[in-house]
Amino acid sequence: MSNLTLKETLIRNSRKAGFWLSLCSPTVTEIAAGSGINWLLLDMEHSPNDLSQIPDHLRAAESAQAGQGDARVEMIVRLPVADQTMTKRLLDIGVRNLMFPMIQSADDAARAVSWTRYPPQGVRGISATIRANNYARQSDYLKTYAGALCVIVQVETSEAVDNIPAIASVPGVDAIFIGPGDLAASMGHAGDTMHPSVQEKIGQAVDLIHDAGLPAGILGYGNDTAQRCFGQGFEFVAIAGDAWLLTRHMDAMVRDMKPGG
Repeated sequence: MSNLTLKETLIRNSRKAGFWLSLCSPTVTEIAAGSGINWLLLDMEHSPNDLSQIPDHLRAAESAQAGQGDARVEMIVRLPVADQTMTKRLLDIGVRNLMFPMIQSADDAARAVSWTRYPPQGVRGISATIRANNYARQSDYLKTYAGALCVIVQVETSEAVDNIPAIASVPGVDAIFIGPGDLAASMGHAGDTMHPSVQEKIGQAVDLIHDAGLPAGILGYGNDTAQRCFGQGFEFVAIAGDAWLLTRHMDAMVRDMKPGG
């Protein structure tokens, strides 16, 4: 299996498709991880995924990849809120790819990065025996951990898009992810991510992210939307969510079974 990290593969002009997981089921994670998808995101912001469940999701993903050769799916966890204590606890249980929601400024981004680094580079507290260092068996963890981390910040308002150059300049920010739903709402177009002014702002965001030399991500559910997002230049796109897929396929099968369906 490849040992490349998400940060090493999530580079400019790459094309990485992901699934957004919100059903709180390690079984779903295991199924998704075995599909050949590039990355998975466990959502703690808009779903009841609990901290104590996260190791089971990580183990499920790792188990599903056994015997797949160089195929590897990277697990990202979106925090419920940008918070120092939650960051520390997720890192300690072995999460190495974090998405911080609602980052509005360079100061917000700098604080988030600082929570992921031990002193003197940051403020992360040290615990000697944790899952992340294989329960103290990995003796070089304190020297090597930062190289495996990927810090993704979410830009979700018009103001934040305008601040992308400053946010992207913060050392330790590895990628920027656009939240189209909240962006549309912040512009007065809640529920209408395809509004021309919203799409124009998204295009502006992609250009600013790329001008800063970082990869850009976005939610783009469904084949047509995902392909359009990749065509816009996004490097990583959430092409579907577990609840979204289940709902649509169940509804479609029921419709097909009805007389005249």
